Amino acid sequence: MASEKSLMRQSHFMGTKIRNLRKRNHLTIEDLSSRCVRIDAESAPSVSYLSMIERGKRVPSAAMLTVIAKVFEKSPDWFLDDAPDDEAITPDKGRRGGISGMALEPGFLFSKDILQIAIPEMLSQTGISGRQFAHLLIRAHQEHHQNHFPDLERAADEVGAKQLNLSPQDLMDICKRMGMKIRYFTEAPRDQLDDNGVPTHQLVTSYFEPPSHIFINESLKKNPERLKYDLAVHIGHCVLHSKDGLKSVLAVGRGIGSADGEFEAVSSTVNAQDILGAWRDFESSFFAGALLCPKVPFRQLLERGGYEIDTHKKIGVSASVAMRRMTVVSPYPHWHYFDAYAPGKLKAVYRGNGIPLPWGNMRQVPDPCQHWAVFRMISEPSDGTSAQISILDVNGSPRIYCCESTKVVDLAGNHHVLCAGIDLNPAIDAQGTDALTLAEALKTHCIEAGGQGQIPAPIRKQLLSIARILNINWVERGIHKGARLICSRGAVCPRKPSCYGGCQG
Repeated sequence: MASEKSLMRQSHFMGTKIRNLRKRNHLTIEDLSSRCVRIDAESAPSVSYLSMIERGKRVPSAAMLTVIAKVFEKSPDWFLDDAPDDEAITPDKGRRGGISGMALEPGFLFSKDILQIAIPEMLSQTGISGRQFAHLLIRAHQEHHQNHFPDLERAADEVGAKQLNLSPQDLMDICKRMGMKIRYFTEAPRDQLDDNGVPTHQLVTSYFEPPSHIFINESLKKNPERLKYDLAVHIGHCVLHSKDGLKSVLAVGRGIGSADGEFEAVSSTVNAQDILGAWRDFESSFFAGALLCPKVPFRQLLERGGYEIDTHKKIGVSASVAMRRMTVVSPYPHWHYFDAYAPGKLKAVYRGNGIPLPWGNMRQVPDPCQHWAVFRMISEPSDGTSAQISILDVNGSPRIYCCESTKVVDLAGNHHVLCAGIDLNPAIDAQGTDALTLAEALKTHCIEAGGQGQIPAPIRKQLLSIARILNINWVERGIHKGARLICSRGAVCPRKPSCYGGCQG
C-alpha cells in the first residue's frame, strides 16, 4: 500500500469509490461508520469525517483506509487511483434502461468554477448554442426522472379537473377566468435556414403580449388540435410562472428550440436567463400535455385501445401530444420518443429506455443508419403508421426494441416523422426469460438472414406473449412483420456484409 506521504497524491478517486461501493451495498454513511467502529474503534472515521472523505474534502490515514477496506473485503490499494476499475467511479443512479452517466472525476477538475469556464469554451468550439445546451440539460433531467413530474400533473389536474376531452371553447373559458384575452393575427409560413443551414418553413402559431393578451394565428381556427395545445401552453405559463414566461413565441417548423419549436436566438454563451426560459418552456409544454391528456383517464383510454397511435383522434389532440403522453402515463417505464425532420434533425427526444440517438440536435450525423424507422419513413413515401422490431447493440449488449412511427405534416408544410417505442428486454426478463440470450439469438438469426427477416417461431411465440402482457397492439404487428438490425452509426454496422456506405443520409 502507498505510504502516508504518497496517499494524498493517489486519492483522487478514493471518495467516489467509497461512496459508490457503500451505495451499491445499500449502506448509509451511519451504517458504514458503525461497521468501521466494530472493526477498529480507534481508527474508524466518524459520520461527519466519512462524509468529507466521500466528498473529497479529506483523505483518510492509512490506518483508517485499512478499516474501510476491511468492511468491503477489499485491498486498501483498490481505493487508490491506479486500480483499474472504471465501474468503481462510474455513478450508479439505479437507472433501468441503459442510460449511462460519466464519472466527474478527478473532482477538482469538475468543480463549479472550472465548469463555468470550460463549458462556454466547449460550446464555442463545437458550435453548440447556449439554448441547445439548455435543452440537453433539460432532456437529461427529464430522462433521469423517467418523465415523472407529479407537481406539474397536479397543477394541470386542478385546472382541468381531469377532464379528458377539453374543447377549444373549454380552454378559452379557462383563459377568460384567468384574465387573459384572445386576439387573432394573420401570418403565413416563412422560409429560413435552421441551425444546420437547411432550408425550412416556420410558422408562428401564437404569442402572448403582456399583460393579458394571447394572440393566435388565424390558421389555427382550422386546426383545433394545435389551437388546444397552444392555449394549454399559455395556460401553463400563467399557472406555473405567473405569466412571467409568456413572452416566448410558439411556432412550428424544424428549427432550433425545444420539443415544440419555440423561436430563440443563436448564441454560444450560456445565459442563466436562457436556461431558466428553456426550463419554463418545458414545464409549460409538459403541463399542456397533462391538461389535454390527464394521466388516469388517458391511461384508461390507451389501455382500452391497445396504445394505438390514432387514439389521439378520439380526444382531439395531435399525434405528437398523445405519443409524448404515452411515455408518461404507461405503467411500463422503458419508452422512447422521437420527432424527426429530414435530413437528420431530431427536434424532440425522450429516452427513458436509454436507446442511442440515430441523429442529434447538436450537429449533422455523417453516417446515420438507414434502417431506423424514423430514417426510412422520412426517406420513403408512406401513409398511416408502421411498426418495427429492431435489434440494436447498446453498451456491448443486444437489445430488442419495438416502435410505431407515423409521418405527419406540420402547419408550416414540413413533413416529419413521430416515433414512439419501447425496450422489450426488461419485459422479457420480467417473464423469467433471459432477455440478453433471446436478443443474441435473434441478432444472430438476422445477421445470417442478411440483416433482417422473419422472427423464428420459438422467439416469435415468446415475444407475442410479451406483447399481449404489455397490451400494446403495434408490438404484435411489428413481431409479425419480422425483425431488423439497426446500428447507432453506419460505421458500426452489424450486418454481414456491412451496409456502411449504403447507410449514408
